[in-house]
Amino acid sequence: MRKRLVVLTGAGISAESGIKTFRDGDGLWEGHDVMDVATPEGWLRNPELVLDFYNKRRQQLKEVTPNLGHEILAQLEVHFDVFVITQNVDDLHERAGSKNVLHLHGELLKVRSTANPNYILDWTEDLNTGDFDAQKNQLRPHIVWFGEDVPALGEAIAITKTADYFAVIGTSLQVYPAAGLIDFTHPDVPVFYIDPKPIRIPNLRNPLEVIPEVASEGMKRLKKMLIAGI
Repeated sequence: MRKRLVVLTGAGISAESGIKTFRDGDGLWEGHDVMDVATPEGWLRNPELVLDFYNKRRQQLKEVTPNLGHEILAQLEVHFDVFVITQNVDDLHERAGSKNVLHLHGELLKVRSTANPNYILDWTEDLNTGDFDAQKNQLRPHIVWFGEDVPALGEAIAITKTADYFAVIGTSLQVYPAAGLIDFTHPDVPVFYIDPKPIRIPNLRNPLEVIPEVASEGMKRLKKMLIAGI
């Protein structure tokens, strides 16, 4: 029976593709205070700024490609049942070939109604004021902003509980509730932690292998270790 590999990924795996993360710098995301562009309050204050910000991110996404970290993760599907739980809003996992990807924090290439969170559309171009749902409600980026609920969390917990191996790649483990997923693994499940600046994981019951590398180099090592253990 094939083993199940569950992977939690963060901004670090997409950084090598050229997608920036505000947590690596001064609290700014592409030059903007995150409170202005990634909160419901920011949206209410200045929806035009928020729309412009995500329009630029959406256009940037067309200019980048998956990197080796994404590709190796997709390749592991030959040997394992792989489930990717990502904090990233880009589509680089899917473009690299990963089949089972759950986006905790939404998706840049989707929008949703401001009145009905279940009204979600694929969206690849700019989103503007006056782009409405069928009931003439403004559409907004399909992004989970700070202070909002994480609708996919229950599914992510259920997937995590089924893991035979659990890997954490390129995330600070400081954004909750995503960072708490590791607590739902069975205590016997090996945990692999890939990050060039790993932090201590408090109260971890699991066997832990820390790989202090960027995602692409760390994934090379992880692939060898996992395949050797089959």
